[in-house]
Amino acid sequence: MMFEKCVSTILLLQFCCAGCGFCGKVLVWPYEMSHWLNLKIILEELLQRGHELTILISSRSYLFDYHNPSAFNFEVIFVSGTREDAEKKVNEFLDAAVNIMPTLSLWESAKLFQNFFLEATEQFEEVCRKAVYNESLMEKLRETKYDVMVIDPVVPCGELVAELLGVPFVNSIRHSVGDIIERYCGHLPVPPSYVPVSMGGLTDRMTFMERLKNMMFTLFFNFVLQQYDFQFWDQFYSEALGKRLCFSWYTTIQRPLGSQRKASEIWLIRTYWDFEFPRPYLPNFEFVGGLHCKPAKPLPKEMEDFIQSSGEDGVVVFSLGFLVKNLTEEKANFIASALAQLPQKVLWRYKGKKPATLGANTRIFDWLPQNDLLGHPKTKAFITHGGTNGIYEAIYHGIPMVGIPMFADQPDNIAHMKAKGAAVEVNFNTMTSADLLSALRTVIYQPSYKENAMRLSRIHHDQPIKPLDRAVFWIEFVMRHKGAKHLRPASHDLTWFQYHSLDVIGFLLACVATVIFTVTKCCLFSCQKIGTGKKKKRE
Repeated sequence: MMFEKCVSTILLLQFCCAGCGFCGKVLVWPYEMSHWLNLKIILEELLQRGHELTILISSRSYLFDYHNPSAFNFEVIFVSGTREDAEKKVNEFLDAAVNIMPTLSLWESAKLFQNFFLEATEQFEEVCRKAVYNESLMEKLRETKYDVMVIDPVVPCGELVAELLGVPFVNSIRHSVGDIIERYCGHLPVPPSYVPVSMGGLTDRMTFMERLKNMMFTLFFNFVLQQYDFQFWDQFYSEALGKRLCFSWYTTIQRPLGSQRKASEIWLIRTYWDFEFPRPYLPNFEFVGGLHCKPAKPLPKEMEDFIQSSGEDGVVVFSLGFLVKNLTEEKANFIASALAQLPQKVLWRYKGKKPATLGANTRIFDWLPQNDLLGHPKTKAFITHGGTNGIYEAIYHGIPMVGIPMFADQPDNIAHMKAKGAAVEVNFNTMTSADLLSALRTVIYQPSYKENAMRLSRIHHDQPIKPLDRAVFWIEFVMRHKGAKHLRPASHDLTWFQYHSLDVIGFLLACVATVIFTVTKCCLFSCQKIGTGKKKKRE
């Protein structure tokens, strides 16, 4: 029996290898939180196709439990501190983002946000140093001869490891702060006249004042609110590579002028045109938004019975994501009070103290099968914090939303859904029970919200290839062809002044100035000659 199982396994692997052309070796530099939940789906599909995966993780990681058996091969980078320390830092950030930042001015909030990133530099630097300067680890990785590296570029060092190993890499990202990584690393054009800068909460239809605000945000993210200490990482990368870098690490291993500069072969963007505003993209940017979405599965009996008891009114699904577990007692009570006034039944994911105002129509759960609930025919609305994964599940199933964004990309995501007519936004810091109740009644009883949500759902489903298949295809493409240089724009080989045509503009201005100077001189000379001739005649 054991022999038969081994033979079956070998045949299955051979079939997978034949299906994709070969079984490759993939190295992964991930990030945690919702980023990992999305990337994990891609990696699982790669595993099913017979590829060999190695994931580089920190021993401080609170999301990766590398002690337990897993289909993934974890290569652990041992650093100081514990998983509890990392989780404590995340909880401190969440407390600041949810309870402190909303009470501050925009400037104070931005500086607090930046301070968290700058404080994280020390931890990121330790992980990076203990990876790239660990000779035994790097030699082991070199000997494995990886075909591709999949990187979440929100944290530094992944592209440095890829450069040291000489491996082409693929970036997986939603967006960076102010689109800095996409603009400087991928040379993505972002005209501020109609492309809203990320984390600005604007749409593509801007008034003059909004365009002014968008321009100010662009300059702000470029020169004031920097996600990391660029100068530090410039120096770190220069030392690790043994060569001086010209620009920040965001330019992805910028080498001295005149030499080839390494860049991501493919960018997997975790959105699609059901979500994005029309804007220019480059051929090596591929949309894979919603790759984690699936048809709804049957619910647990107790949950299904509760939903069926709602009758024609249906149910509302409420989740603020797996990171936001608790709210202040006051906020939890007025939220519960608003939900209690609905005729719909409510399923609320919440781990805090049971609110005193909780209605009989509301049930609290530690965890919800969110995708399966949103795909239930009785679901009428989704109350969400605006995370990309949750929004895509709502789009996939055509459910209108009430957005309560708090931090990071959430305000942007809800702004997109509002502009497309599929959501109503409620301010987390100032909302009252009446505000939340009004927003819910709007999306439930005004048909346009359901119609727009269904329109986005149809757009999402009407693709020539599923998002997950597209993501896997391009990773395998880079493996088969050792990169995707034919999709790499020539802008990567230009200096910043060439890219902006400043040398051409300067030359043209010099030509114009020369012509004006020459014409002026000729006119003055002619006038002088004419004046001299008249003077001689008089004499």
